[in-house]
Amino acid sequence: MKIVKDKYRDKTVYIHVLTELVRAAQYRGATTYQDIALIMGLPTSGSHMGKETGQILGEICEDEVLAGRPMLSSVAVGINGKPGPGFFTLARELGLLKAGENEADFWQRQREEAYRAWKRPLPRSTKTA
Repeated sequence: MKIVKDKYRDKTVYIHVLTELVRAAQYRGATTYQDIALIMGLPTSGSHMGKETGQILGEICEDEVLAGRPMLSSVAVGINGKPGPGFFTLARELGLLKAGENEADFWQRQREEAYRAWKRPLPRSTKTA
């Protein structure tokens, strides 16, 4: 069941933004909506930027959830260090955020799950016995 309409799926920019999100998750960090806008060739502020970054993050998030992983866009934040309202709207539409559930707690759980899902494997020891 797709909730988010296709616009960026199967486009190179989708892979670039996905890579940015995965990299942030691998290092237990974050990326910003402004960084994503730059990757997409958009201005770093304004309603057009918000609409388009929300669109691509929604597509990625939906694909990740359908693949059995957490909302990868949980590692994307605004200048205030928190996700935008679209993150929580999509979470409700996907049936992940229940009515009355604390949004901040939900976001933190999703982010920790994304960190675990995309954790970089530890390098193997090169020591020999």
